[in-house]
Amino acid sequence: MANAIYPLYKQSILAGDTNTSMNVNDATDGPFCALIDTATYTYNAGHQFFSSLSGIVGTDQRITSPTVTTGLFDGVDLVYTGVTGASVEALVIYRHNGGANTTWRLVAYIDTGVTGLPVTPNGGDINVNWNASGIFQL
Repeated sequence: MANAIYPLYKQSILAGDTNTSMNVNDATDGPFCALIDTATYTYNAGHQFFSSLSGIVGTDQRITSPTVTTGLFDGVDLVYTGVTGASVEALVIYRHNGGANTTWRLVAYIDTGVTGLPVTPNGGDINVNWNASGIFQL
């Protein structure tokens, strides 16, 4: 699988649906990233919400200082601390909000071009360093 923006997220943006903005920056509302074990989760273009995910490893992290400039989304690099569990081969970026996880929109599936992936957790930290040119562009 190659990196992809979830098609239903793009549809939601074009329709002006709620909870699509990626430049919101607070603890419960904004972009988050999950580590994914692809032996358990397979990308599906029909997936729309976080509740469709499986194979989540560790604790999801909020992408702080998110920016959107001319269609380019970027944010601060991530550190997942003390990670244990299954191997990690992909990342899923989603739009968290104060509601149930059945309303958190899946945004991007990233499994290529990430330094350090795949990785097998050993109880240490996992660092995600985004590309210098940004995380993804629409």
